[in-house]
Amino acid sequence: MKLPDHEVCYRALQCRDDRFDGLIYVGVKSTGIYCRPICPARTPKSENCYFYGSAEAAQEDGFRPCLRCRPESAPDLASWRGTSNTVSRALSLIAEGALDGAESNVEKLAARLGMGERQLRRLFLQHLGAPPVSVAQTRRVLFAKQLIHETQLPMTEVALAAGFGSLRRFNETFQELFQRPPMALRRKTSNGHAGAGTGVTLRIRYRSPYDWDSILAFFQARSIPGVEVVENGHYLRTVDIDGLIGSIEVAHHAERQSLGVTIRFPSVKSLPTVVGRVRRLFDVGADIETIDAHLSSDPFLAPLVAQRPGLRAPGGWDGFEIAVRAILGQQISVAAARRLAGQLVALHGKDLPMEQRVHPGLIYVFPTSQRLASVKSLGLSMPVARQFFLKAIAEATVADPNLFHPLGSIEETVERLRMIPGVGDWTAHYIALRAIRETDAFPASDIGLLRSAGAIQGEKSTTAHLLDRARSWRPWRAYAAQHLWAAGPVAPSKGVSVV
Repeated sequence: MKLPDHEVCYRALQCRDDRFDGLIYVGVKSTGIYCRPICPARTPKSENCYFYGSAEAAQEDGFRPCLRCRPESAPDLASWRGTSNTVSRALSLIAEGALDGAESNVEKLAARLGMGERQLRRLFLQHLGAPPVSVAQTRRVLFAKQLIHETQLPMTEVALAAGFGSLRRFNETFQELFQRPPMALRRKTSNGHAGAGTGVTLRIRYRSPYDWDSILAFFQARSIPGVEVVENGHYLRTVDIDGLIGSIEVAHHAERQSLGVTIRFPSVKSLPTVVGRVRRLFDVGADIETIDAHLSSDPFLAPLVAQRPGLRAPGGWDGFEIAVRAILGQQISVAAARRLAGQLVALHGKDLPMEQRVHPGLIYVFPTSQRLASVKSLGLSMPVARQFFLKAIAEATVADPNLFHPLGSIEETVERLRMIPGVGDWTAHYIALRAIRETDAFPASDIGLLRSAGAIQGEKSTTAHLLDRARSWRPWRAYAAQHLWAAGPVAPSKGVSVV
């Protein structure tokens, strides 16, 4: 990937400029260590510095992570995002364990992305400076290091959570990389670990600005009774991963530019998946300065971006859940869609065991695609045709477990989703935006977008006109859509299907 020239990077290092945190890393040849640009250590000489666009590239070149600035706690950013959606998709899959386990390999990962292994390796080297296997290994090490610093999990559980095949391999990797055993890195002030009741709490850094109030209001308006709760500035929900169930609680720590997530889940092996989904849900990996600057270049959007700097595009916990919510929300208000979702989980959701109910509002786990595909009648108070569409999307998900995983371009993604009965252009784009995290998804026919665009320009807007205007917003049209929705009426009228 292309970095600023050496002089610019070095000045950022000298000034400890946090605008570059997560965007560049410095490898110091005199120490063999790589650091974040905000590292408090004495600034090395310029001739001893090598600059990289990712921690993976620095580690691939033989540098080991700094113990002071902790590269694992840097915001997970990349200035190239938007230019290589394939690498972004691959990183999301790697974060959820696509290269962990004996049966996982780069060839299978490339196949899931619809390309050859050699092409995927080339893209990783171009944009990250390291091949996929090295990226996965670096992320395992950094996640393990975060668990060591921030929790009191036993080392055996840390190794399992980080995706190491054995405790021996875990110990060998840390000894080789840090010249000390893992336990030597543990801080006495780490959070306690008291099992499922207390949970494991981790920090997830983001790049400021971050409009926490807007994203929390978004989730609150759409929270499914029994599954999600938003109160006192916290977001809580039940979760289901591979048949195991638990819950998460997310809070905002503005002074530390991070989210704190407390995970209560029976299997530590699922921690990377849970953290990856929380990152996706709250869109913490967005290079928001780049996105806001790009959208602000259009006078049409500039006032909206100025009003809400750091506005994120909320994701979804599970692709199937988002697809169901999109079907439920067709042609009705947000409040009505929320009530239907509550009926659905009360009828078909799995009960959360009493010992796991850390909040009285967390009662159910959202029903799986297998459950909805198998029932004869959904029993919902909604048109029969709409219920048929829900069954169809459940059956499609059962038939293709990778249905909501990133694959190909936004056009290919939308076309693939539109093959499902009941999924039109609006629904496909909405699913692509929230479930598949396509930054260029844009449901241009949405009534809320059209009304907001019309109010700004002072005349009625059409889908064709909005699509034409949105050309200059690419590849960040999803964020433009979020700004337009946020600028709309507080209480959406019937037909605004922002579910």
